[in-house]
Amino acid sequence: MSTLDGGTATALASPALTVPPVTVTDGLVTIGPDAVRLRSALDDVFTGWARTAGAQSVLYSPLTRVADLARFDYFVNFPHLALAATPVHTPDADGATPLPHHPAPDDAHLSGGQLGSAGYLLPSAACYNAYLSLVGSRLDGPVKLTTIAQCFRRETRYDGLRRLHGFTMREIITVGGPDDAKAHLAEFKPLIEALSAHLGLGLRTEVATDPFFDPNGSRAVMQKLFPVKEEFVTADGVAIASVNYHRNFFGDRADLHVNGEPAHTSCVAFGVERWLHALNARFSGDWAAAVEAVRAFPVTAP
Repeated sequence: MSTLDGGTATALASPALTVPPVTVTDGLVTIGPDAVRLRSALDDVFTGWARTAGAQSVLYSPLTRVADLARFDYFVNFPHLALAATPVHTPDADGATPLPHHPAPDDAHLSGGQLGSAGYLLPSAACYNAYLSLVGSRLDGPVKLTTIAQCFRRETRYDGLRRLHGFTMREIITVGGPDDAKAHLAEFKPLIEALSAHLGLGLRTEVATDPFFDPNGSRAVMQKLFPVKEEFVTADGVAIASVNYHRNFFGDRADLHVNGEPAHTSCVAFGVERWLHALNARFSGDWAAAVEAVRAFPVTAP
């Protein structure tokens, strides 16, 4: 168990009980009151940007159908991240192994024979369900959406707030023509850079690749001319935000058209817990100072 104890933890009803700002155990995080306030202040900035950009706020299901993710080649590109929601066989089922019970060992688990087939996955990104909600749509103009989701990824290792089993992602999404999608990213990049400068984070941008595209296909060739993914990275190598241009991939796969043409999509993504990590380091564990700094940032329209 690791605890980030910077600052003064907020007392609960019992004065003998305090909750640390952040506690992480095996990739599972508990966020205490001090860090919750910082999380809320950050999301106020992100949602302020979304609101002034005209994005509609939507919350989607916490589960995604396997068939829907297959539409987006998820199991070709990201099978290593997948975590399934699967039914558990009850002990009276034929051949079922007894389920764990108290007292259970620390490494207690459910074996494959105790589980049924999985028709749903826990999402590893917030935007999939946004595109799925628009399958078959014929839009007369661009649409902007914002959503926040608990996301889940199977990783080879977990590392504090840098890499978690379950984490929070805020996304601001545009569905439109090519110019709409590219303009969306051009509008938000300087905002992220301005917030980084205001907070003294010193983020650098790095171009990343997008595995959605066939390396031999035309979109992969275009990727060399116009980056499809840029990450904003801290001094210790943690990507806390990204801008992503998918071209017409989701438009094609979701049969989604804008003004009679396959839609182009782009999104701006924020890994909330990673922002907490960056600000905890920047303000040396003074969570109140971090909150004050975030709240002092002027939220302006893109």
